Amino acid sequence: MIKDSTESGGVPRIIGAVLELIQAHRRAFRQERPYRRAVGLVLGELFNFTRQTITQELLALGITDGDWSAWYRLFSRKRFEEEVLNECLLKETLEHVTETEPYCVAIDSTTIHRSSLKMPGTSWLRDSRFSAFRPGIHRAQRFLHGAWLTPLEDGYSRAIPLRFLPAFPPKAIPAEAKACREWEAGLGCLGWVRRELNELGRAKQTILALADGGFDTLEMWRGLPEGVVLAVRTARNRALYALPQPETHPGPGRPASYGERAPKPADWLHAGLRNWPRQTVRVRGKWIEMRYQLLGPFVREGLPERPLFLIVVKGMHRQVGKQVQRYKDRDPVFYLVSAAQQPDGSWQVPLPIDQLLTWLWQRWEIEVAHREMKTGLGIGEKQCWNIRSAALSVQWSVWTYALLVLAGYRTWGLLHGPATPARWWPGAKRWSFNTLWRSYRAALWGKTEFRALWTTTGDNWWKKETWLTGLDNALASAARI
Repeated sequence: MIKDSTESGGVPRIIGAVLELIQAHRRAFRQERPYRRAVGLVLGELFNFTRQTITQELLALGITDGDWSAWYRLFSRKRFEEEVLNECLLKETLEHVTETEPYCVAIDSTTIHRSSLKMPGTSWLRDSRFSAFRPGIHRAQRFLHGAWLTPLEDGYSRAIPLRFLPAFPPKAIPAEAKACREWEAGLGCLGWVRRELNELGRAKQTILALADGGFDTLEMWRGLPEGVVLAVRTARNRALYALPQPETHPGPGRPASYGERAPKPADWLHAGLRNWPRQTVRVRGKWIEMRYQLLGPFVREGLPERPLFLIVVKGMHRQVGKQVQRYKDRDPVFYLVSAAQQPDGSWQVPLPIDQLLTWLWQRWEIEVAHREMKTGLGIGEKQCWNIRSAALSVQWSVWTYALLVLAGYRTWGLLHGPATPARWWPGAKRWSFNTLWRSYRAALWGKTEFRALWTTTGDNWWKKETWLTGLDNALASAARI
């Protein structure tokens, strides 16, 4: 992949990539008019410098007159299928992943802050903006975010959303989506990715799913689709057991479901293990050494039918710095990974340990995507209160974010973005969301075909705008002075 070019001749490559991706999603729209409005809203996201509401996007497009209800019906009526829209997006990501390497997906739940007590899907949820020792609550909608992690480049990756499913709790205001728990939405997302890959001819491709401790539940492990490897962070006091040994003299009664009680994950740190293998992984341009233990297979209490492997990553407390001495700390972490059964009946790790440790570092990219979508793109700011549009408008904004980021990834890769206009700082090694936004606007700024796309007053619209007439008079007066 090469750098984008924003020269005046021709269409810039990053704009061409966006237009190609939008055209690839055409089949999600039932009619041509909703599709054209969708294209307009994508462009409105780029040119809108205020809150990302539908009204502000229409004003950015130059639609100051006329009926706006058709634009709002894009979300309140079934003008397009959200699942088909994301099916097209997943298909476009396969261009960057070969069938022999795992398709990496990260899942996590996030909340969209709301202030209404009657908006569909809202409920009282724990507010992550408060500290852990003094928790608080806020009114919000809860969603399950499933994102594809791009292949690594010098230890860098990006999370591009595939699905943004409602995960409204049972006490939420009734909405079109059914109430469910986080792990139920997570299973739905992973099952959807597995079915889509099967339909696209990649039934043999392994899906590596990364998740935090909120998805380490018995129901999540039981419902895990075939061909999906789940690596999830687990509690330090998780109850684990060895596999039951085959009885040499079987007697009456049911065979044993558990073997001997294994030490808790945190106990392995003080078990006197002298040999801690070392693995150096490339993370965001730096080499990081990890000391780990791969233990198992074990079974969880209440889940004897699914063997799991335990990965214990040792913490760190060391002094760093040459001129200014300081201590660098990293707490130990514990992960459970689903085991794969071999033809001889034994259980093995489904992926190489170095590959697992490398991707476990990249799960944080989904948190970076949350920050960019909320603070950069303003998801949840569209004023849609319909029982359907309250969630669909959020999903639309997330799809727009995924579309624009994927176009930037196709144009630049991860490390070959344009330099920032700052005089003394060329920018970070990996291009940021602000760099992407600035590049889109720089490529389209001043293009006549992107000014007031839906203006219906003809070429003399300047004469019909009273405030522009007043501005023209003021400028003429200033010129005479």
